[in-house]
Amino acid sequence: MQLLGRLEIKSREKIIEFLNSLETGRICSIDKDGYPQIIPMNFVYAKDAIYMHSHTKGEKLENISRNHKVGFEVDKSLEFLPSYFGHPTDASQADTFYISVVIKGHGTLVIDRKEKAFALNSLMEKYQPEGRYEKIDQDMHVVDEVAIIKVVPETMRGKYKIGQHLDRKTRIALAKLILERNSPTARDTVKTMGITQTKDGLDISEEPSW
Repeated sequence: MQLLGRLEIKSREKIIEFLNSLETGRICSIDKDGYPQIIPMNFVYAKDAIYMHSHTKGEKLENISRNHKVGFEVDKSLEFLPSYFGHPTDASQADTFYISVVIKGHGTLVIDRKEKAFALNSLMEKYQPEGRYEKIDQDMHVVDEVAIIKVVPETMRGKYKIGQHLDRKTRIALAKLILERNSPTARDTVKTMGITQTKDGLDISEEPSW
């Protein structure tokens, strides 16, 4: 229980920042037979809600219309830590550094044209920040051609594991192993761990925290 507490993202602002830094989230609704249906979606967090656009017909829309309780999840795998980092042969020592957010909330289909236009413009601002498009007006036909799913969080919890539970010596030793393995994400992972390379080796420049 103590470790789980140290893995929790305490800052709501950090959670929102993480949400909008990722391109894909997964919405979970309940189908007519009571089974969860999980669908990957583009999304944006704006005005205290998750917005997604969709075709005007589909099973997930039927699910949400029937049962407003939904889940939403995003995650980012930072680095796989091979088992031999901790033990020469014990496969159970393998681990992963990650960040994730899980939401339980109330899902609805947005009907108001002004809110639909707001959601579509917010999505464009997130995915095409360079602009070069005409902002969507509520009177445009495109507003009728898509469905907008809105999820208002009732709970929103974030977790991260980037070495914050390790002591200084162990963290630096692990960073050395990550750099030696030289995966495509190694340098970014070590930076996220709050560790920098100096002329004398590795040093902790800041405590990893979210």
